[in-house]
Amino acid sequence: MKTPIEDRVRRVRIPLWRLVVRRPDLLWTFIWAGGLLLLWSWLAVYLNTPARSLLTSALFNTLLGASLVVCTALLLGWQTGVMLHALEKHGPRIVYLPLSFGSDLFRSIPQILGMLAGYVVLTALIRDETLRTPLLQLVAMSIVTALFLFLEVSDLVRSRIAHFENLEFVNALLVCGVSERVIVNREILLKNSLVHIIQKGVALFGRAIFLLCSIDFIISVGLGSDVSLSNFPVTLGNMLANLDSKQDILAVGTVFFDSSALGGLFVEHLQGVSVAFVIVFTLLCMYKISNGILEKFKL
Repeated sequence: MKTPIEDRVRRVRIPLWRLVVRRPDLLWTFIWAGGLLLLWSWLAVYLNTPARSLLTSALFNTLLGASLVVCTALLLGWQTGVMLHALEKHGPRIVYLPLSFGSDLFRSIPQILGMLAGYVVLTALIRDETLRTPLLQLVAMSIVTALFLFLEVSDLVRSRIAHFENLEFVNALLVCGVSERVIVNREILLKNSLVHIIQKGVALFGRAIFLLCSIDFIISVGLGSDVSLSNFPVTLGNMLANLDSKQDILAVGTVFFDSSALGGLFVEHLQGVSVAFVIVFTLLCMYKISNGILEKFKL
């Protein structure tokens, strides 16, 4: 027999679908996963096997590369933020000021230009067979991208530390004998700022996809034979620069002049349209998920 308390808990239990609807971040996560699943079901019927396999590899490499970018940026940003905080508070000014100036100077470099320079270096390493496997090349690409994003995480870390230092929370822990390193890393960042870090990670995931696709597209169409499509693993960006994909994208324009071509657009020109859709759809969903976390937790 259920107790009154157990019976009350059972009555207020929220169904999963209602919880998803109430949480914009969860809703758009399901929309993103469902949209990709629906697209791949359509591709399994209308797109030939070689093109579908290439598109699958491009999506996997792009998502894996963006995930590596997020992990690297979070790790570097966390450590950099904590280090700069410690130097600002306890370290000599002669060390802190050059590092702070250097980080601000590095921040001023346009991301696309910096990544282009990094990719030129990666091309030389690939040609020298220093980076032989596609996985190593993808990791190197992700590290280059993360170098231009990790300072955002560092700024978040320092702002969260500064926020809690103005509260009695930190002083109480110091009086209890907890070391400052534990307070910063465990109590402030891990226990009380995890949602902020997750939200930043989702936002960086979308930024990483945009940067990876943009730089791969630019390299594939505009830097000649020295830095070309064949030097790097296939991603959505360099697949969009493929001749077949560009012809498929150009075919979209015919719909404005001949509405009867709309039906064949999603059958005859499926490769380019699918690549463009996946990029735009993923960026939209990541934006909505990030904003959903902001709304849910009032960050």
